Amino acid sequence: MMALLLSTLIEYDHPAILWYQSLPPISKAYGTLCVIATTAFQLGLYDWKSIALVHRLVFSHLQVWRLFTNFFFLGSFSVNFGIRLLMIARYGVQLEKGPFDRRTADFLWMMIFGATTLLVLSAIPIFYSPFLGISLVFMLVYVWSREFPNANVNIYGLVQLKAFYLPWAMLALDVIFGSPIMPDLLGIIAGHLFYFLTVLHPLAGGKNILQTPRWVRKIVARWRIGAPPPTSRTQPPPPAAAGVSFRGRSYRLSE
Repeated sequence: MMALLLSTLIEYDHPAILWYQSLPPISKAYGTLCVIATTAFQLGLYDWKSIALVHRLVFSHLQVWRLFTNFFFLGSFSVNFGIRLLMIARYGVQLEKGPFDRRTADFLWMMIFGATTLLVLSAIPIFYSPFLGISLVFMLVYVWSREFPNANVNIYGLVQLKAFYLPWAMLALDVIFGSPIMPDLLGIIAGHLFYFLTVLHPLAGGKNILQTPRWVRKIVARWRIGAPPPTSRTQPPPPAAAGVSFRGRSYRLSE
């Protein structure tokens, strides 16, 4: 029945199928895996404890899959789950289609670096969380806010503000509504570390020490993920003048 439904949608070019096909590869893959993980959990195909990040089981029982699977569980079907998916569909997609356009390897490396940073932070007891997917999504929100600082954002139809302040506004809302703030804080830390090393530090005259590794580029090229990078090298614009230093410059990652 499900196969028949999908084939019908594809045959008639359903808008939802066309929209899904238009998504950039990394954001589409991550969002899809999150939906699959939650759907399988709702169907009772696994227990969430079997994919949670438990350091003792990772090192003593060699359950290394926990280092990866914890990033794909955003919770059970709920309003919050839907909000996290919308964040991927909006902020992740806009990043991948905007500053990271034709730079799939750089975007993938940002996700890998963010996940690795979160894993390291989670080893500190005060920062520990069994699932780091929400933090990874929030990292995308933070990087997006730095790349599109002057975009106007409307939060729940109540507050309109510049995108630069979006992560902090969402953090404040979690405090007000009594939601856990640690996932958001971890995402901000990982996102700022990435942005500092790839944008702010090079702009200040330092060396970009977080360039995309060759093995990541080889993976993207080998599997033909995303559009190929441009053949001609685009020169970066001059450094930001005083007062506009929040303009996104993550394209310097590929230098």
